[in-house]
Amino acid sequence: MVSTEKQKLVQELTKDIKEYSIVGVVNLENLPASQYQNMRSMLHKKGVKIRMARKRLIEKALTESKRNNIGQLTEKVRGMPALIFSNDNPFSLYSTLQKSKSEAYAKAGQTAPKDVVVKAGGTNFAPGPIISELAAVGIKTKVDAGKLAILADTTIVKEGQVISAKVAETLKRLDIKPMEIGLNIVAVWENGFVFDSKSLHIDEAEYAQNITLAASWAFNLAVEMAYPTADTTQVLLQKAFREAKAVALESNTLTEETRNEILAKSEREALSVKKEANL
Repeated sequence: MVSTEKQKLVQELTKDIKEYSIVGVVNLENLPASQYQNMRSMLHKKGVKIRMARKRLIEKALTESKRNNIGQLTEKVRGMPALIFSNDNPFSLYSTLQKSKSEAYAKAGQTAPKDVVVKAGGTNFAPGPIISELAAVGIKTKVDAGKLAILADTTIVKEGQVISAKVAETLKRLDIKPMEIGLNIVAVWENGFVFDSKSLHIDEAEYAQNITLAASWAFNLAVEMAYPTADTTQVLLQKAFREAKAVALESNTLTEETRNEILAKSEREALSVKKEANL
């Protein structure tokens, strides 16, 4: 029989699901309690609410909310789940959570959040037992100037694979921190659509670069087709002036702008003829 406390929690979760425009599922697995409290406080200041509950209670609240297509979120509840609520937008929420994360060393038994790659290049290790330790996890090395060097980029753990004790120790010795401590957003619901975490990831630097590049292409096209806008008018006038002046100079048409250059050109030609004729 469901306890009164659990019923109350489901009712509160259902109420939040109905009131907020954005409902997300996060996984709190491997997140220290102290950091969770700090993040919860930080998110509260941004108008973001987070509620922990057992998987079964979260699924029940999602179902009872009866919001359009929100049942798809029940398939995303995993690990140590919690629901997160916001009235902003899914991409902004994802970005906020990502920026609040910090790097950490891997521990045995954890699942790799992405491919873990050891880059080629020099190390600070002198030749010794470390050679066989690295070889045991698939890393090939050579001795270069008295130190070990890794021969090629090596993926030692694939995304989703469990990290072994041997790999975790090797990564720590190489000072590689593949784990991220923070709120791992699994999926977000908005207006009947469910976005998984990969769909929400946007490289902001690349996005800004693409906008700049698109603006540059649009500007060049507008100038090329002589399309006047607030941004291109001055450039078009300067271009038209240069082209008109070039035509005038070529046809020796005297104007206030071409007079000096045509006279100078005529003088140079006259001096050249005089020199050739020995006059």
